[in-house]
Amino acid sequence: MFITLIALMVLVMAGLIFVQVNSIMKASEIREEQFDRTVTIALLNVVRELELFESKKLVEEENRLSRDNFSLRPPGGFENIIPRSTPGSDVSISFSYSQQNLDGNIREQVQVRVNDSLQIDSVTERGKPGEFPSAFDELHDYNVRQQKILLQRINDKMKLARKMIFRGGPVEERISHAFLEESLIRNFRESGISLDFRFAVKNSNLGRDRLIFGSKDYNRGRKKEYNELLFPSDVYDLQPNYLNVYFPKRSIYIMRATGLMVIPTIFLTGLLIGIFVYTILIILKQKKLSIIKNDFINNMTHELKTPISTISLASQMLQDESIANTRMTIEHISKVINQESKRLSYQVEKVLQMAVFNEGTLKLKMKTIDMNNLVMNVVTNFEIRVQSKNGELTSELNAVRALVQGDEVHITNVVYNLLDNAVKYSNEAPEIKVSTETKDNFVVITVKDKGIGIPREHQEHIFEKFYRVPTGNIHNVKGFGLGLSYVKKIVDAHKGTIKVESAINKGTRFSLFFPIISN
Repeated sequence: MFITLIALMVLVMAGLIFVQVNSIMKASEIREEQFDRTVTIALLNVVRELELFESKKLVEEENRLSRDNFSLRPPGGFENIIPRSTPGSDVSISFSYSQQNLDGNIREQVQVRVNDSLQIDSVTERGKPGEFPSAFDELHDYNVRQQKILLQRINDKMKLARKMIFRGGPVEERISHAFLEESLIRNFRESGISLDFRFAVKNSNLGRDRLIFGSKDYNRGRKKEYNELLFPSDVYDLQPNYLNVYFPKRSIYIMRATGLMVIPTIFLTGLLIGIFVYTILIILKQKKLSIIKNDFINNMTHELKTPISTISLASQMLQDESIANTRMTIEHISKVINQESKRLSYQVEKVLQMAVFNEGTLKLKMKTIDMNNLVMNVVTNFEIRVQSKNGELTSELNAVRALVQGDEVHITNVVYNLLDNAVKYSNEAPEIKVSTETKDNFVVITVKDKGIGIPREHQEHIFEKFYRVPTGNIHNVKGFGLGLSYVKKIVDAHKGTIKVESAINKGTRFSLFFPIISN
C-alpha cells in the first residue's frame, strides 16, 4: 500500500506539473506570436512610409521643374490680347482645360470679353489687317501656346509616372538614415513596443547578406531577427534589400509579459512538490520509527523478561519443599532476587528517565564541577565490573583547566553509559581508556575501547532514540537503544558537542566537549 500510494502521488504530481508546464509554454507562445505580429505590422508601416516619402520627393521635384519650365500667362499679359481702344465691338472668347493627375484635379479657364457692335460668329477665322482681327491672331497664337503647354504637362506627368514605376538606384540614396530611425521609433511606440532595438539595411543578393547601413552596434547573435522587403512596389529591377530589426531584451520582455501567470503557477507547483516530498519523508520516518519501536519492544521484552524470570525462579525455589531451606540457600536466593530487582529497576528507570527528558520537564541542577574528579570517581566505581570480565580500565587526567558548569548527576550518567557500552560491545576482555585534556576553551573527556566497532553507515544514526546497530536475531547485547540518545541530549543541554570515531573490529572512540568556565 505504501509503494502504491507513493506511485500514485508521483503519477498525479507528474501529470499536474506537465499540465502546468504546458499551460505556461502555451501562454508564452501566444505572447510571442502577438509580439511578432505587432513587430511585423510596424515594419510594414515603416516600409510603406519609405515608399510614400520617396514618392512625395519625386512629385515635389517634378512640380518644381514644371514651374520653372512654363507659365500659363502669355507674353505681356491677358490685357494686351485685344486692344481696349477699339470701339463698336462686343466679343466674348473663353478657353477651359481640366486634367487629373497625382496631385488631384486641375481646372484652368481663361475668359476674354470686349464690348463692341461687331458680331463675330467664328473664332477660327483670321481678320484682315487694320480691322482689329489682330486680336484674334494673338488669341490663336495663345491657344497654340496653351496646347504646347498642355502637351508639355502631359509629357512631364508621363515622365513622373515612368519615374514612379521604374524608380530605382542604390538603396542608400533612396533612404534617409535619420528618417528610417525616426519612423521605426514612432511606429514601435504607436504599437505599444517600448523596447530598445537595433536595425540594419542589408542586401541579400545571391544568398549573401551585405550590410549597407544601420545601428553601429548591430550584432544579433542568436537573437530572433525580423526582416521586411524594402520598396516592394518597384516594378522594374526589384532589388533584394531588406530592413532587419532585432530586440536585445525580447526574451525578458516576453517572460515579464507572461510573468503574472507564470510566477503564481511556479510558486504553487513548488509548494505542492514541497508538501509532497515532506509527506513522503514523514511517511518514511514513521515507517522507520515503527521498525525501531518494534525492535525496542523486542529488546525491552528480553531485558525485562530475564530478571523477571530469575526472580520467579528464585521464588519457586523458596516454595519448593524438596529444597532444603538452609541459611546459606536463603542468603543466595535473596541475593539473586535483590540483584535482579535492581537490574529490573535500573532498566525501568532508564525508560522513565528518557520519557521525562523528552517531555521537557527535566531540569538540570547546575553547579561548578571539576571534571577530573568526576571522571576519577566514575572510573573507580566502574573498575570492579571491568575486572570481573578480566578486562583493563585505565585513566589519564591531563586537563589543566577542568572546571565546568553542569549537572553532576547527568554528566556522571553520561560517562557511565559510555563505559557500559564499551564493556558490552567488546567480544573479548575489554580494554578501556578514559582521559581528559584541555583544548581551547573546552574540557575533552575521551572514552576509547577496542571493541567490535560501529559501521560507518550507522555512525550518524547511533544518537537517535531507540536506534540500535542491526545484529539480526541475535540479542547477545541487551539494551533499548536509549543510552547514546540520552548522552547526546545531556551534552547538548550543556552546550557541548560529542564526536565519534570507529572502525570495524578496531574499536570506538567517543569525545565529549564541555565548555570551560570563562573566569
